[in-house]
Amino acid sequence: MDRIEQIRELLREVYDPELGVNIVDLGLVFDIREEGDLVYIQMTLTTPGCPMHDTIVGGVERILQEEMGYKDVEVDLVWEPRWSPYMMSEEAKKELGYF
Repeated sequence: MDRIEQIRELLREVYDPELGVNIVDLGLVFDIREEGDLVYIQMTLTTPGCPMHDTIVGGVERILQEEMGYKDVEVDLVWEPRWSPYMMSEEAKKELGYF
């Protein structure tokens, strides 16, 4: 497993507390890049005014610093494309009853 896949697997441990599903299966993570001691994560949230913004971003930063040893974690929140339930994995859709 390469480091990007390791990062993606770790991000499965970060949950959206309101939905109870991890951010990878929700389809919130768009890009992962590693540049030396820096890891760049481009992601979105389910809504622009998400009250769990700090909790989710903090979870991403904390897990990558603690588990992978990154000194710098840059989380770039973007709003395009806008999140929709269609971005979720099949597992997340089943878990949330989208079938």
